[in-house]
Amino acid sequence: MALNVYDQMALLQDLLSEQSEDCCGSVSECQQIKRIVQSMMVKETISNQELVQLLPEIYNYGRQGELVQNLDEHITTNQENLKNWVNVIEFTSTH
Repeated sequence: MALNVYDQMALLQDLLSEQSEDCCGSVSECQQIKRIVQSMMVKETISNQELVQLLPEIYNYGRQGELVQNLDEHITTNQENLKNWVNVIEFTSTH
């Protein structure tokens, strides 16, 4: 079953907020973040321009998370970004 854009935003928000709150994650989560964002960019159904502009950043975060030696450090370094992304996604999904 394919996820609609709202399901994808909810899943992405969950993954990002969990990594932000726990300051840890897994390579498979980063791969999933990457896949979700890629799908959202292809569909082009998001009307919030702030989120549209952030999607490449979130994609790169997921891509880098796959490759880094220390994933927990990568997550900690991106704490502010994660919180911002979660807030923008939450705003977008409620408006």
